Amino acid sequence: MFLFQKKKTEMVAETRALPGRASPVPTARTHFVFDRPLNAEVPEGMEVAMFGMGCFWGVERMFWKLPGVHLTMVGYAGGFTPNATYEEVCSGQTGHNEVVRVVHDPGVVSFDELLRVFWEGHDPTQGMRQGNDRGTQYRSGIYTFSDAQTLAAKASRDAFAPRLKEAGFGAVTTEILAAPPFFFAEDYHQQYLAKNPRGYCGIGGTGVTCPIGTGVAG
Repeated sequence: MFLFQKKKTEMVAETRALPGRASPVPTARTHFVFDRPLNAEVPEGMEVAMFGMGCFWGVERMFWKLPGVHLTMVGYAGGFTPNATYEEVCSGQTGHNEVVRVVHDPGVVSFDELLRVFWEGHDPTQGMRQGNDRGTQYRSGIYTFSDAQTLAAKASRDAFAPRLKEAGFGAVTTEILAAPPFFFAEDYHQQYLAKNPRGYCGIGGTGVTCPIGTGVAG
C-alpha cells in the first residue's frame, strides 16, 4: 500500500506514461449551469485562465459563481497522455493535473481577482495532494496564456508566500507554467456539484488572506 501511494505522489516519467488515444474522451455538449456550448470559441474581449487546486469538482464551482465568468469546464492538463480518462489520470500514470479552464470577462472580474480566489481557495503548500486527496493530479498549479498572466501569477505568489509563512504554513509548491494542452474530462465531471449538490468537495483554504485581486470592476 505504501509503495502504491508513493508512486501516485511522484510524477511519472514521460517514457513511462500511458499512451492515451487519438480521439477525445466524450464529454458534455453544454454547461449545466450556463447552458452554453462547452467547446465554443472564446467570445471577443474575453480571456482564458486555467488552475489546478485539487479535486476539480469543488474548484469549478468556486469559479462559475463569480460575476463575469462566462464559462467553466474541467479537464486534464500538465501531463503526457493525450485524451486520458479519469481512471488513467487517477492511476498516477499520465502526469496530468485536474484543472479548471475559466473563460471570463476581464472588465468584470480581473485575472488578479481569479488569482485571489485561487490562492485563498486551497492550500498551495501541500505538494502532490490537497487535504485527504493524494496524487499528482491534485497538485497546485497556475497555467498561463500570456506573459502578463505569468507575471501576475508570480507576483501574487511572491506576495502571498510571506503571509502563509507568518501563519505557520510551509513553502508554496504551486507550479506556474505556460498553459499546456487541455483535455476535457468526461460528461459526469462537468459542473458535477451543480448536478450533485450534496456531492464530495474536499477543497479547503488556509484562512490566510491574499493581498491581491481587489480591483474588480463593478
